[in-house]
Amino acid sequence: MAGDGRYHHGDLRAALLREAEAELAEKGVEAFSLRGVAKRAGVSHAAPAHHFGDTAGLLTALAVEGFERFMAAKEARMARETEPRGRFIASGLGYIDFALAHPALFRLMFASARLDWTDPALCAAGGRVFALLGANVEALRGAAPAEDETARLDLVSAWAMVHGLSELMISGRPNALMALEGPAREAALREIVGRALPPQ
Repeated sequence: MAGDGRYHHGDLRAALLREAEAELAEKGVEAFSLRGVAKRAGVSHAAPAHHFGDTAGLLTALAVEGFERFMAAKEARMARETEPRGRFIASGLGYIDFALAHPALFRLMFASARLDWTDPALCAAGGRVFALLGANVEALRGAAPAEDETARLDLVSAWAMVHGLSELMISGRPNALMALEGPAREAALREIVGRALPPQ
């Protein structure tokens, strides 16, 4: 096995995160190990621990990166829209885009007990995504979810629907939706996500 001397510090960290995502996608979170990541990266088994401390540290760092990419997927969709409803729907479509492209990472971010939610970077990255949904709801409802009960319920309802749809699609369901391709699927998803927050 090659040593890690060929890597600069930042390069090795990035390489370990890249290989950690591959390990996660192949083996799942329960079988995920630092040794497996090190083997993929071609470095000593101590290298991941040196950079991330332990398995939870590496998975937490991977989740931070995941939330940053998740946010970017949502913002890329939203950049094409100018009206509040269009931006809300686009944000939901970006949510689904990311989930389908990175299902194992998506489930790590939202469903794993192995993350360290006391980590400031993870809290900040997750908080930015949640704040974006809050801002989209406020733009449509004229009230901030943190201050208005109805807007808060709207936020939870929209989040639950889009997240649930993402999970169903990762699992290949619903069949009628998954059978659609290209513009037909895009149109159907726009209609479904729009129903998550009906016009008042």
